[in-house]
Amino acid sequence: MFNITNEIKKAFNGDAWHGNHIMQTLNNVKPENAFKYLIPGAHSIAEIAMHLTGWTEEVSSRLSGNLANEPAMGDWPLQEVKTPQAWEKIIFNFKIANEELIRICESFKDSDWNNDTNDKRNPALGTGVSNAELLNGLVQHHAYHSGQIALLSKF
Repeated sequence: MFNITNEIKKAFNGDAWHGNHIMQTLNNVKPENAFKYLIPGAHSIAEIAMHLTGWTEEVSSRLSGNLANEPAMGDWPLQEVKTPQAWEKIIFNFKIANEELIRICESFKDSDWNNDTNDKRNPALGTGVSNAELLNGLVQHHAYHSGQIALLSKF
């Protein structure tokens, strides 16, 4: 059977088919650029990283049987402190969130992936899907934002 857990591992810190995994992309960011608004109207790299962390934590919550919510830290949290140490903490929090998600995923039996999440279907919220669909959505989310960060890092 297809192993969806391997897909999040690859997107997070493995051999991603689309290029660098998200941790490599984040580690390539110069701390002095992480908080800059490099394109008018776009999010900063730090905001994207915190957005990724929040949604990773939310997917972990849903896979643990909790009802869907917006991430506890918000959809697009803002960082007040904008230092190299704050950037390191953002990367660390993202790493911890993904490691926890992988731990949860590794506890699933193959049959658990076909189970629906604990919500009625709401496409706008991404709810009411199977556990596998939910995790696959996060894999896509990681890839999408990894590309954004890679492009912003070139400025």
